[in-house]
Amino acid sequence: MLRLQARAGQIRNAACSQLSNIKTTPHSGFKLPQGITRQYSTGTDVEPIKKLMVANRGEIAIRVFRACTEMNIRTVAIYSEQDMMHMHRQKADESYLIGKGLPPVAAYLNIPEIIHIAQENGVDAVHPGYGFLSERADFAQACLDAGMKFIGPSPEVVRKMGDKVEARDAAVEAGVQVVPGSPGPIESAEEALEFCKQYGLPVIFKAAYGGGGRGMRVVRTIEEVEENFQRAYSEALAAFGNGSLFLEKFIERPRHIEVQILGDHAGNVVHLFERDCSVQRRHQKVVEIAPAPLLSREMRESITRDAVRLGQHVGYENAGTVEFLLDKNGQYHFIEVNARLQVEHTVTEEVTGIDLVQSQILVAQGMTLPQLNLTQDQISLHGAAIQCRMTTEDPARNFQPDTGRIEVFRSGEGMGIRLDSASAFAGAIISPYYDSLLVKIIAHARDHKSASAKMLRALTEFRIRGVKTNIPFLLNVLKNKEFLTGVIDTYFIDENPGLFQFIPSQNRAQKLLHYLGQVMVNGPSTPLATNLQPSDTIPTVPSLPTASPFEEAVKPPPGWRDVLLKEGPEGFAKKVREHKGLLLMDTTFRDAHQSLLATRVRTYDMKRISPFTAFHFSNLYSLEDWGGATFDVALRFLHECPWDRLDTLRKKIPNIPFQMLLRGANAVGYTNYPDNVVFSFCALAVKHGMDIFRIFDSLNYLPNILVGIEAVGTAGGVVEAAISYTGDVSDSTRKKYDIDYYMKLTDELIKAGTHILSIKDMAGLLKPKAAEYLIGSIRDKYPDIPIHVHTHDTAGAGVASMLAAAYAGADVVDVAVDSMSGMTSQPSMGAVVAATENTEFDTGLSLENVSSYSAYWEQARNLYAPFECTVTMKSGNADIYKNEIPGGQYTNLQFQAFSLGLADQFEDIKKTYIVANQLLGDIPKVTPSSKVVGDLAQFMVQNKLTAKMVEDRAEELSLPLSVVEYFQGMLGQPPGGFPEPLRTKVIYSDMCRRIEKNEVLKGAKVYEGRPGATMPPLDFEQLKAELKEKHGHVREVDVMSAALYPKVTDEYLDFKSSYGPVDCLDTKLFLVGPKVAHEFEVEIERGKTLSINTLAVSDLNKNGEREVFFELNGQLRSVRIKDSVALKEMHFHPKALKGVKGSVGAPMPGTVVDIKVKEGQTVEKGQPVLVMSAMKMEMLVSAPISGTVVNLAVTKDMKLEGDDLLMEIE
Repeated sequence: MLRLQARAGQIRNAACSQLSNIKTTPHSGFKLPQGITRQYSTGTDVEPIKKLMVANRGEIAIRVFRACTEMNIRTVAIYSEQDMMHMHRQKADESYLIGKGLPPVAAYLNIPEIIHIAQENGVDAVHPGYGFLSERADFAQACLDAGMKFIGPSPEVVRKMGDKVEARDAAVEAGVQVVPGSPGPIESAEEALEFCKQYGLPVIFKAAYGGGGRGMRVVRTIEEVEENFQRAYSEALAAFGNGSLFLEKFIERPRHIEVQILGDHAGNVVHLFERDCSVQRRHQKVVEIAPAPLLSREMRESITRDAVRLGQHVGYENAGTVEFLLDKNGQYHFIEVNARLQVEHTVTEEVTGIDLVQSQILVAQGMTLPQLNLTQDQISLHGAAIQCRMTTEDPARNFQPDTGRIEVFRSGEGMGIRLDSASAFAGAIISPYYDSLLVKIIAHARDHKSASAKMLRALTEFRIRGVKTNIPFLLNVLKNKEFLTGVIDTYFIDENPGLFQFIPSQNRAQKLLHYLGQVMVNGPSTPLATNLQPSDTIPTVPSLPTASPFEEAVKPPPGWRDVLLKEGPEGFAKKVREHKGLLLMDTTFRDAHQSLLATRVRTYDMKRISPFTAFHFSNLYSLEDWGGATFDVALRFLHECPWDRLDTLRKKIPNIPFQMLLRGANAVGYTNYPDNVVFSFCALAVKHGMDIFRIFDSLNYLPNILVGIEAVGTAGGVVEAAISYTGDVSDSTRKKYDIDYYMKLTDELIKAGTHILSIKDMAGLLKPKAAEYLIGSIRDKYPDIPIHVHTHDTAGAGVASMLAAAYAGADVVDVAVDSMSGMTSQPSMGAVVAATENTEFDTGLSLENVSSYSAYWEQARNLYAPFECTVTMKSGNADIYKNEIPGGQYTNLQFQAFSLGLADQFEDIKKTYIVANQLLGDIPKVTPSSKVVGDLAQFMVQNKLTAKMVEDRAEELSLPLSVVEYFQGMLGQPPGGFPEPLRTKVIYSDMCRRIEKNEVLKGAKVYEGRPGATMPPLDFEQLKAELKEKHGHVREVDVMSAALYPKVTDEYLDFKSSYGPVDCLDTKLFLVGPKVAHEFEVEIERGKTLSINTLAVSDLNKNGEREVFFELNGQLRSVRIKDSVALKEMHFHPKALKGVKGSVGAPMPGTVVDIKVKEGQTVEKGQPVLVMSAMKMEMLVSAPISGTVVNLAVTKDMKLEGDDLLMEIE
């Protein structure tokens, strides 16, 4: 805040110094110095206007004020209660509240009060702008009766031209061809039906007393007549205060050409050439062009001549527009006169150089066109101009109006660009009460294509955040080849679906500010497991050699991945076996932090050390960095895409093979998937840079492993089939998992075609003697198969076991860098490197480099202090040889016990784990089978159950779901089969409960073989379509993630849409957010860095929000964040549930004007259920599904925000 005050002071001082030399005299209002305003020859009947009121709002009010200021005319604004903070009242010399207590639109239609305010404040002229009262003859007359000038045609001309029927009659009298239409206003739907029967379809309803697309509906079938009559009448009444309609025959495929005319009291009428307004949506103009491209000289002369003729015939004074439809045969038809200034008058001003607003005022003062040098021969064209109407509408949601606060506004400017706006600034509130127009952008150049290029450039420069705009749609229009040719008709938008294919705006900076604000107000988005805070120290990355001081680090040397790419999986395995020395796999990037830091290490910290890893550890066998728990944790808690992690690390480390953990038929999930999901996953993983797949099954169930082997082999990856180790093969008294068990599994895996054999010791049970025995036995029988051994160091014997395995013939062992090793992680890399140095098992790694590598991770580990396992676990424990708890699970169970205040029960949990394992049949314990044992153990401790009690009471116990699914065979078949009669009791108990709840058809299937074998293939195309419907643009990897983790992926995509690339934030910022006065940088991509300074957090406002202020790249930004704690005590309308089709939300902010259903009523999909109105436009809400309305959450006239719940349909 101090910085803001200082900056404000600097600006004030600079302004004062620049203005100090200008001599001013006190006066009310702003006046230009004499001699600057343009001088005209005047007659005696000219009455100068001194004070002018604009009976309107928004950008047109400001446009008129600016013209008046240039003419030294004092200005007066009126504003409704809803426009209290609107810019137009601030741009006037005086402003007055109008229509207190009235609805928003009605305030600007209150003629008596407007006249009263004008008289009370010495106004001598009123400009109506466009819309509202601009075409109301009674308003024009009221101004004249009050002794004020009306800036527009005479009341009689306004009345005649405002009545579409009389205007048609006048055109016929003037000899101008018209479109067949009703002779007078249509009073009922029945009259409309008669017209349709007489003239045929299609026809179009039009508001008799206004334009702009309001009250306009095209009817193509008889069945649509009544509904469209009602909707058009309602819209016209809301927009113009009069719902009268008339009907016209609808001309197919016309160009919409309009001619700007200007008349005076002396009977002079001139044209200012024509505009092409064919780019329309819902009959509202979106883009206007002047002059009309590729219009022949003959056609231009003819159509402008008819416009002037009609103006002369009715005695037209002031500015107006004569509109025509030009059909594909070259015939044009008069449709109406807009007896007012048009929204698109700007393009005419640009190509003629004539200020239409000032011309209006001068004519109203009594000057003639010749006096203004506006005879027809003096009016000529200069280049081409285009106007785009930028609106706060979302083109991706059928142009639904959007409301809210503009958080960021940066405009496109430069040569040939003009902006007319009112609410276009940061902090502006866009309300649902008025038109959605935000900015009119006008581009002027030598020709149509050049003007299009300028417009495209200007639109591209705009940055608007906080509300949706139609900029993406306008950009598509400006890029369209058909548009660039200039010859288009009113079907242009309907027939170009490509206009609606949008590239989503990234909006990264503002989204990140929202995330930071969210964390500052509501706390971490990722729940922190302990009270420890992340370190303030940014880990120091060891330096790399460079070719010169000005170059990046030299490329890393070739590694084992180069061998793989050259030789293929079989050749790679052969080279591994031939290698002299011990190879290492580094688990630091995955299993190490899974065991020690709850899998919370982010890509941000991995990629920083990756170049160092690639350069100094090129002879690593592999780097484990993916798969297993890291996949869903990345999405669920770190809010980053695991596929992006893989891509990022692969670019940084091109030379070391990447290795992942594949749970056989379960891929990287915890459940069964159709086989095509597993195959597609492996293919995509290889495509994104994965090399070696360690394939295992938590029960060593061979059919599940074989699916993974085939999937990886088909994808072209290295198959490393794994045996999950349990028991103690060196203990001859333990018969279930003896050497014969492991040798038979080895036989099967080698027969299945594994390239490399892995021993996966998840619990760290492989003692040195057992390692020597098991690996030696396999090596004796299979001398050519590479052997890879994995363990955990929970007991502290990991290094000894790995060295024993190496001596017995293992080719590769797993280690973690020293600062991330030990306890439930892997053995120390440095210890293994030092122990084998200068021996036949030398790893080829430098202990010095290992130390530098370890120093980085030691600092990085402190960033993740909230997840640090050493809060509860102070050392390893050899009791795992008894309880056989896997490393990662050991950490989690201990932490859970401590966090729940059950630290004294942890010993009981460990002992009960042994009992639970035996109850389940003494199974290998690897995720997810280890979870089954752990869940049962905790259940038994909590309920004080013994093994016998579980066996006796299994039919009445509500066992954990994981236990029930295990007995149903959802994980496959355990070694030796399921224990009976416990399995039968559990399944029977579950079946009885399902029958009680009428759920018997929803589950309870018992599998005796591979669960995934009977599952139908997943329809990826359907899944992709569903994701696109929910989230818009989705990638191939998003579809795959959703196939594995549907709910988690949905939540991730929603999070990313709201908060952007949070993976770019450093780890402390991501976890706990910044403090006030914290300055930092965020690199969102190469060459694009955000400089952010946190300024302040406001008090709570009435909406339960706190405003968080930032300085972004030197500019003030703020975001409003709902305080989740405060909201619990405040009442807000419920929101529709995302992804639930029967939960119907408001498609836009607005007002409920009609409810067509009742609670309990049955509705069909597509049936109209409710009508909403916003920005003077009505929208029909249809039922998204067939069903029954079980909850109607709104009432008529209720004001709603976007996505507020309307009703629930079941």
